[in-house]
Amino acid sequence: MRLSRFFIDAPLSLGEHELPEAQAHYIGRVLRMTAGAAVQLFDGSGQEYLGQLLEVGKKSVRVSLDQALPGQPDSPLHIHLGQGLSRGERMDWAIQKATELGVNEITPIVSERCEVRLKDERADKRLAHWRQVAISACEQCGRSTLPVIHPPVTLAEWLKDSEAELKLVLHPVAEPLTSHDKPMRLAFLIGPEGGLSDAEVDQAKGAGFHAARLGPRVLRTETAPVVALSVAQQLWGDF
Repeated sequence: MRLSRFFIDAPLSLGEHELPEAQAHYIGRVLRMTAGAAVQLFDGSGQEYLGQLLEVGKKSVRVSLDQALPGQPDSPLHIHLGQGLSRGERMDWAIQKATELGVNEITPIVSERCEVRLKDERADKRLAHWRQVAISACEQCGRSTLPVIHPPVTLAEWLKDSEAELKLVLHPVAEPLTSHDKPMRLAFLIGPEGGLSDAEVDQAKGAGFHAARLGPRVLRTETAPVVALSVAQQLWGDF
Protein backbone atom coordinates (compact mmCIF):
# COMPACT_ATOMS: atom_id res chain seq x y z
CA MET A 1 0.00 0.00 0.00
CA ARG A 2 1.29 3.46 -0.90
CA LEU A 3 2.28 5.58 2.11
CA SER A 4 0.23 8.80 2.40
CA ARG A 5 2.55 11.78 2.03
CA PHE A 6 1.65 15.35 3.01
CA PHE A 7 3.23 18.80 3.06
CA ILE A 8 2.85 20.51 6.44
CA ASP A 9 3.15 24.28 6.43
CA ALA A 10 4.96 24.40 9.76
CA PRO A 11 8.41 23.25 11.01
CA LEU A 12 8.54 19.53 11.81
CA SER A 13 10.73 17.47 14.16
CA LEU A 14 10.65 14.08 15.84
CA GLY A 15 7.94 13.67 18.46
CA GLU A 16 4.26 14.55 18.67
CA HIS A 17 2.67 17.40 16.73
CA GLU A 18 -0.77 18.89 16.27
CA LEU A 19 -1.16 19.61 12.58
CA PRO A 20 -2.26 23.00 11.22
CA GLU A 21 -6.01 23.35 10.69
CA ALA A 22 -5.94 23.15 6.90
CA GLN A 23 -3.97 19.90 6.81
CA ALA A 24 -5.99 18.49 9.70
CA HIS A 25 -9.23 19.16 7.82
CA TYR A 26 -7.90 17.51 4.67
CA ILE A 27 -6.65 14.41 6.48
CA GLY A 28 -9.62 14.01 8.80
CA ARG A 29 -12.62 15.29 6.87
CA VAL A 30 -11.67 14.90 3.21
CA LEU A 31 -9.57 11.70 3.25
CA ARG A 32 -11.30 10.35 6.39
CA MET A 33 -8.09 8.81 7.69
CA THR A 34 -8.16 7.26 11.15
CA ALA A 35 -5.82 6.92 14.12
CA GLY A 36 -3.04 4.41 13.52
CA ALA A 37 -2.62 5.24 9.84
CA ALA A 38 1.00 5.59 8.70
CA VAL A 39 2.02 8.91 7.16
CA GLN A 40 5.05 10.59 5.67
CA LEU A 41 5.31 14.35 6.21
CA PHE A 42 7.61 17.06 4.91
CA ASP A 43 7.84 20.78 5.61
CA GLY A 44 9.86 22.02 2.63
CA SER A 45 13.17 22.00 4.52
CA GLY A 46 14.45 18.99 2.59
CA GLN A 47 13.79 16.56 5.44
CA GLU A 48 11.10 13.83 5.51
CA TYR A 49 9.42 12.33 8.57
CA LEU A 50 7.73 8.96 9.04
CA GLY A 51 5.09 8.45 11.69
CA GLN A 52 1.49 7.64 12.44
CA LEU A 53 -1.71 9.45 13.30
CA LEU A 54 -2.46 9.43 17.03
CA GLU A 55 -5.78 11.25 17.11
CA VAL A 56 -8.08 12.31 14.27
CA GLY A 57 -10.91 14.69 15.20
CA LYS A 58 -13.21 16.93 13.21
CA LYS A 59 -10.95 19.95 13.58
CA SER A 60 -7.66 18.59 14.89
CA VAL A 61 -5.16 15.86 14.08
CA ARG A 62 -2.24 14.74 16.23
CA VAL A 63 0.66 12.79 14.80
CA SER A 64 3.72 11.05 16.21
CA LEU A 65 6.83 11.36 14.04
CA ASP A 66 9.27 8.56 14.81
CA GLN A 67 11.87 8.64 12.05
CA ALA A 68 13.63 11.40 10.10
CA LEU A 69 14.93 10.72 6.61
CA PRO A 70 16.89 12.80 4.11
CA GLY A 71 14.54 14.00 1.41
CA GLN A 72 14.87 13.81 -2.34
CA PRO A 73 17.80 16.05 -3.36
CA ASP A 74 17.15 18.93 -5.73
CA SER A 75 18.61 18.97 -9.20
CA PRO A 76 22.09 20.55 -9.40
CA LEU A 77 20.63 22.84 -12.08
CA HIS A 78 18.80 25.81 -10.55
CA ILE A 79 15.99 26.86 -12.91
CA HIS A 80 13.88 30.01 -12.80
CA LEU A 81 10.89 29.77 -15.15
CA GLY A 82 9.36 33.00 -16.42
CA GLN A 83 5.98 31.74 -17.64
CA GLY A 84 3.68 33.95 -19.68
CA LEU A 85 0.44 34.40 -17.76
CA SER A 86 -2.35 32.33 -19.29
CA ARG A 87 -5.88 31.32 -18.45
CA GLY A 88 -7.00 28.94 -15.69
CA GLU A 89 -6.08 25.34 -16.38
CA ARG A 90 -3.22 26.19 -18.75
CA MET A 91 -1.37 28.08 -16.01
CA ASP A 92 -2.15 25.40 -13.44
CA TRP A 93 -0.81 22.72 -15.80
CA ALA A 94 2.40 24.67 -16.45
CA ILE A 95 3.04 25.17 -12.71
CA GLN A 96 2.19 21.56 -11.86
CA LYS A 97 4.47 20.05 -14.49
CA ALA A 98 7.28 22.55 -13.89
CA THR A 99 7.21 21.54 -10.22
CA GLU A 100 7.38 17.85 -11.11
CA LEU A 101 10.31 18.59 -13.41
CA GLY A 102 12.35 20.22 -10.64
CA VAL A 103 12.02 23.94 -11.31
CA ASN A 104 13.16 26.09 -8.37
CA GLU A 105 11.35 29.36 -9.07
CA ILE A 106 8.34 30.32 -11.16
CA THR A 107 7.35 33.87 -12.03
CA PRO A 108 4.12 34.54 -13.97
CA ILE A 109 4.94 37.13 -16.63
CA VAL A 110 2.55 39.84 -17.83
CA SER A 111 3.40 40.48 -21.48
CA GLU A 112 1.88 42.19 -24.51
CA ARG A 113 -0.35 39.34 -25.62
CA CYS A 114 -1.53 38.17 -22.19
CA GLU A 115 -5.30 37.79 -22.03
CA VAL A 116 -5.29 37.66 -18.21
CA ARG A 117 -5.02 40.67 -15.91
CA LEU A 118 -4.79 40.16 -12.15
CA LYS A 119 -5.04 42.92 -9.57
CA ASP A 120 -5.02 43.18 -5.78
CA GLU A 121 -7.23 40.60 -4.05
CA ARG A 122 -7.71 38.47 -7.16
CA ALA A 123 -3.95 38.30 -7.68
CA ASP A 124 -3.43 37.21 -4.07
CA LYS A 125 -6.02 34.43 -4.47
CA ARG A 126 -4.41 33.18 -7.67
CA LEU A 127 -0.97 33.19 -6.07
CA ALA A 128 -2.29 31.12 -3.14
CA HIS A 129 -3.96 28.76 -5.63
CA TRP A 130 -0.77 28.33 -7.66
CA ARG A 131 1.19 27.61 -4.48
CA GLN A 132 -1.29 24.87 -3.61
CA VAL A 133 -0.92 23.44 -7.13
CA ALA A 134 2.85 23.26 -6.54
CA ILE A 135 2.37 21.70 -3.09
CA SER A 136 0.10 18.98 -4.49
CA ALA A 137 2.64 18.29 -7.24
CA CYS A 138 5.43 17.95 -4.64
CA GLU A 139 3.33 15.55 -2.57
CA GLN A 140 2.72 13.40 -5.63
CA CYS A 141 6.20 13.39 -7.19
CA GLY A 142 8.31 13.02 -4.04
CA ARG A 143 9.96 16.45 -3.97
CA SER A 144 11.04 17.52 -0.49
CA THR A 145 11.35 21.24 -1.25
CA LEU A 146 8.79 23.58 -2.78
CA PRO A 147 9.45 25.86 -5.74
CA VAL A 148 9.04 29.55 -5.02
CA ILE A 149 5.98 30.98 -6.79
CA HIS A 150 6.60 34.71 -7.23
CA PRO A 151 3.82 37.28 -7.74
CA PRO A 152 3.15 38.21 -11.38
CA VAL A 153 5.42 40.93 -12.80
CA THR A 154 5.81 42.64 -16.14
CA LEU A 155 8.28 41.27 -18.65
CA ALA A 156 10.54 44.30 -18.20
CA GLU A 157 10.68 43.79 -14.42
CA TRP A 158 11.55 40.11 -14.73
CA LEU A 159 14.24 40.67 -17.35
CA LYS A 160 15.86 43.31 -15.16
CA ASP A 161 16.00 41.06 -12.08
CA SER A 162 17.15 37.81 -13.71
CA GLU A 163 20.57 36.72 -12.38
CA ALA A 164 21.01 33.37 -14.13
CA GLU A 165 24.28 32.68 -15.94
CA LEU A 166 22.38 31.22 -18.93
CA LYS A 167 19.18 32.96 -20.02
CA LEU A 168 17.01 31.47 -22.73
CA VAL A 169 13.87 32.72 -24.46
CA LEU A 170 11.99 30.15 -26.51
CA HIS A 171 11.57 31.21 -30.12
CA PRO A 172 10.80 29.11 -33.25
CA VAL A 173 13.72 30.65 -35.18
CA ALA A 174 16.78 30.13 -33.00
CA GLU A 175 19.64 27.82 -32.07
CA PRO A 176 19.03 24.50 -30.24
CA LEU A 177 19.61 24.15 -26.51
CA THR A 178 22.50 21.78 -27.11
CA SER A 179 24.59 24.65 -28.48
CA HIS A 180 25.07 26.09 -24.96
CA ASP A 181 27.59 25.12 -22.29
CA LYS A 182 26.37 23.62 -19.00
CA PRO A 183 25.13 26.30 -16.57
CA MET A 184 24.56 26.12 -12.82
CA ARG A 185 21.68 28.61 -12.94
CA LEU A 186 19.24 28.81 -15.83
CA ALA A 187 16.42 31.23 -16.63
CA PHE A 188 13.75 30.20 -19.14
CA LEU A 189 11.31 32.70 -20.65
CA ILE A 190 8.17 31.24 -22.22
CA GLY A 191 5.44 33.35 -23.78
CA PRO A 192 1.67 33.31 -23.13
CA GLU A 193 -1.00 31.75 -25.37
CA GLY A 194 -0.39 34.27 -28.14
CA GLY A 195 3.38 34.03 -27.79
CA LEU A 196 5.89 36.81 -27.27
CA SER A 197 5.96 39.61 -29.82
CA ASP A 198 9.09 40.15 -31.91
CA ALA A 199 9.72 43.33 -29.92
CA GLU A 200 9.57 41.36 -26.64
CA VAL A 201 11.98 38.74 -27.96
CA ASP A 202 14.35 41.57 -28.95
CA GLN A 203 13.85 43.08 -25.49
CA ALA A 204 14.85 39.77 -23.90
CA LYS A 205 17.90 39.50 -26.13
CA GLY A 206 18.89 43.00 -25.08
CA ALA A 207 18.78 41.80 -21.46
CA GLY A 208 21.22 38.95 -22.18
CA PHE A 209 18.80 36.21 -23.21
CA HIS A 210 19.63 33.82 -26.05
CA ALA A 211 16.87 32.68 -28.40
CA ALA A 212 16.50 28.90 -28.24
CA ARG A 213 14.23 26.42 -30.01
CA LEU A 214 12.92 22.98 -29.09
CA GLY A 215 12.29 21.61 -32.56
CA PRO A 216 10.35 22.36 -35.73
CA ARG A 217 6.86 22.45 -34.17
CA VAL A 218 5.23 25.39 -32.36
CA LEU A 219 4.28 24.27 -28.84
CA ARG A 220 1.39 25.50 -26.72
CA THR A 221 2.25 27.72 -23.76
CA GLU A 222 1.48 24.89 -21.31
CA THR A 223 3.44 22.31 -23.34
CA ALA A 224 6.56 24.42 -23.85
CA PRO A 225 7.75 24.39 -20.20
CA VAL A 226 7.32 20.61 -19.99
CA VAL A 227 9.52 20.07 -23.03
CA ALA A 228 12.02 22.83 -22.21
CA LEU A 229 12.54 21.72 -18.62
CA SER A 230 12.80 18.05 -19.60
CA VAL A 231 15.50 18.83 -22.16
CA ALA A 232 17.36 21.10 -19.72
CA GLN A 233 17.33 18.47 -16.98
CA GLN A 234 18.53 15.86 -19.46
CA LEU A 235 21.38 18.06 -20.69
CA TRP A 236 22.47 19.73 -17.45
CA GLY A 237 20.40 18.47 -14.51
CA ASP A 238 19.43 15.17 -12.88
CA PHE A 239 17.68 13.21 -15.65
